[in-house]
Amino acid sequence: MAESAACPAFQLGRSRYDQGSFLGRLRHFMDIIDPSTLFVPERRLEECVKLLDDFKHGRLLPGVSDFQLWEAQKVKQAIIHPDTGEKIFMPFRMSGYVPFGTPIVIGLLLPNQTVFSTIIWQWLNQSHNACVNYANRNATKPTPASKFLQGYVGAVTSAVSIAVGLNVLIQKANKLSPATRIIIQRLVPFPAVASANICNVALMRHNELSEGVDVLDTNGNVVGSSKVAARHTPVPAEQSQIVAAHPQPGVPGYL
Repeated sequence: MAESAACPAFQLGRSRYDQGSFLGRLRHFMDIIDPSTLFVPERRLEECVKLLDDFKHGRLLPGVSDFQLWEAQKVKQAIIHPDTGEKIFMPFRMSGYVPFGTPIVIGLLLPNQTVFSTIIWQWLNQSHNACVNYANRNATKPTPASKFLQGYVGAVTSAVSIAVGLNVLIQKANKLSPATRIIIQRLVPFPAVASANICNVALMRHNELSEGVDVLDTNGNVVGSSKVAARHTPVPAEQSQIVAAHPQPGVPGYL
């Protein structure tokens, strides 16, 4: 009840939390990755979609609270792609990134990795990242499948090359003590994954950077495209269309 009473007035398509503060942005992204939305039944999803549609068209029944509207928007944004209107496959939703990605991270950090196991875990990690990037892409403009394939191949190649290369160098470093070698090997996945993720996002979503993303007015009408907005907008698809009017200074994703 306390949380319901503290809810701000509902604004369709906007964040529930103040995006001008660190805490507000943190709470916003905690909502996006909240794994509880993975277990929302189909009936509940339909109710949320209908509730938001009623609000948009002025058909909202009396007694519906702002808290209910914010929760409905959270559920819809977590499951439905904003451009295609289709459900995102569960493992590739932003809310599924942590639960489905954690086993892979554990695999990357396993001790005594062989070259083969290193390749397998790096491949699984980048495959998962590539699928998440594709599932949450900006779909307002058609993008050739070859672009996504290039990003996928580039990310896997860079991750495997760096991880295997560093492991080989460490094994050949005779001056390192066994304890030091083990510690350094545990850190190998970090530069491999970090560099590959940069490659993954840059290549798989290059079309957005080269052609721009749609810019909307406050009524949701497309008024043009912006390459500048594409460079500054957050990665999740529900944040990939930029509102042209009423800018919020200092907030990533807004002009």
